[in-house]
Amino acid sequence: MKKIAMIPARYAATRFPAKLMQQLGNKSVIRHTYDNTLATGLFEEVYVVTDSDIIFNEITSNGGKAVMSKKNHESGSDRIAEAIADMDIDIVVNVQGDEPFVQKDPLEKLLATFADENVQVASLMQVLTEEKFVNDPNYVKVAIDENFNSLFFSRSPIPYHRDKTVKPVYYEHIGVYAFRKQALLNFTSWPMTPLEAAEKIECLRYLEHGIPLKMVVTAYMGVEIDTPEDLERAAKFMASNSK
Repeated sequence: MKKIAMIPARYAATRFPAKLMQQLGNKSVIRHTYDNTLATGLFEEVYVVTDSDIIFNEITSNGGKAVMSKKNHESGSDRIAEAIADMDIDIVVNVQGDEPFVQKDPLEKLLATFADENVQVASLMQVLTEEKFVNDPNYVKVAIDENFNSLFFSRSPIPYHRDKTVKPVYYEHIGVYAFRKQALLNFTSWPMTPLEAAEKIECLRYLEHGIPLKMVVTAYMGVEIDTPEDLERAAKFMASNSK
């Protein structure tokens, strides 16, 4: 199977504008994401796909590959679908631009799920242990069945902890996806669905069309950059792991 990685990258992020161009150590956030994805050696090609000349130049001027896209996409998946429509590929991995600590092992496990021909979409999750993050709507939670297929994604805590004698496991959905090419093209041909619109979580569109995501649990992957506070946490995480 021909596998590529695409990193959708918007400059004008709603919660933290220009977050991908923020300095983290000696590089911008987006360059960390690109370089770490490329360093896995898992892909025939790695591209940043962006509507921003600033991000495009940041990647290409440092030897990377980038693709310009239209500005009016609703989601990163739409942006990627435009870029891959005419590419001869089998699997595309969507690595979010704000995931600067991406690693080889979880991506390798993600790609391995496609040995099962029934898997159309797969994604990563990690265990959430701190209650403040469980209750934080910026952290998307996922509930799974016994076969690690997604049941639901929500910004609310799922499951709701009613029975205090039970200790539920909370999983954070990490925004790293892998798709069969046709599954992604199908996704972008469907209109936004009601649950997706309510939660502002795009992968709910798959569930509302009867397609579960195969979830892969991974060890802690570092900090996703959504807010200025996250950038501070990421800098501390980087410093503590460089010792």
